[in-house]
Amino acid sequence: MSILSVYHVSSPELPNKVLTHQEDIASTLAEQGIAFSRLPSTLALKAGASEEEVLDACRVQIDQLMTEHGLDAVEVISVDGPVPSGEPRREHHHHTDELRFFVAGRGLLSLRVGDFVYAVLCEKNDLIAIPAGTRQWFDLGDHPRLIAIRLFRDGAGRQGVPTGDAIADEFPGLDD
Repeated sequence: MSILSVYHVSSPELPNKVLTHQEDIASTLAEQGIAFSRLPSTLALKAGASEEEVLDACRVQIDQLMTEHGLDAVEVISVDGPVPSGEPRREHHHHTDELRFFVAGRGLLSLRVGDFVYAVLCEKNDLIAIPAGTRQWFDLGDHPRLIAIRLFRDGAGRQGVPTGDAIADEFPGLDD
């Protein structure tokens, strides 16, 4: 189940609002210019699948999303098991619009808009559109199991640009 927790930046220990209904999550994020929906899919990929396997299995969805949203670059995140530790969550932004389609597993995507952090627990079939410049960080948790496809309007702008702010460390992670 997808969950949206909304925090004020001054109180990272206590969310102002926690939503679990897809319609409520979508309307709350839409107020901030972020689109959230579920993409019906019967894909049966397992986390850790190769990039080639994911791209082959998801070609129809990828092509459709790229056409509908005017996107031209794709990146696959596929993890099943521990990732090297020591890499802290870092707030960053992208110079281009980003679309994330969650194919398997789950991850916690936190978006900072003004004085609020919108922490979205995204799971299989979730689709979230993030406007260029939105401050964000992503947490895979202690035992990552995820396949997510990231699509960008401009391949050159998909590189995350660190904000230099350590705010991500103040908020709960996926396993907190």
